[in-house]
Amino acid sequence: QVQLVESGGGLVQAGGSLRLSCAASGRTFSSSAMGWFRQAPGKEREFVAAINWSGSFTSYADSVKGRFTISRDNAKNTVVLQMNSLKPEDTAVYYCAADGTYTRITVTFTPAYWGQGTQVTVSS
Repeated sequence: QVQLVESGGGLVQAGGSLRLSCAASGRTFSSSAMGWFRQAPGKEREFVAAINWSGSFTSYADSVKGRFTISRDNAKNTVVLQMNSLKPEDTAVYYCAADGTYTRITVTFTPAYWGQGTQVTVSS
């Protein structure tokens, strides 16, 4: 059974940082793209960041470019989202995602697997 388990969410003041981690189990994703989405209250789920299987290519939503960094460790089957300079508008449930299709040119990531999500709250 494939599982993606997120950790690292919490409450932080604006301007602060959080580091989200996602641990995958049940299969290896070393040949698959991985990434993060988020969903704020009353809004649709939106793409945040993605990384290709080797870590050589990454994509980001315009709203987080320059503030968030995605990375992965294939040996540990994990993906990390480092979030700096957080803003109140970053408040959302953040979901880890894996596999599916990732197209860097069009910044399109359609995952096959999803985690349960972790809450990130940024206070002003």
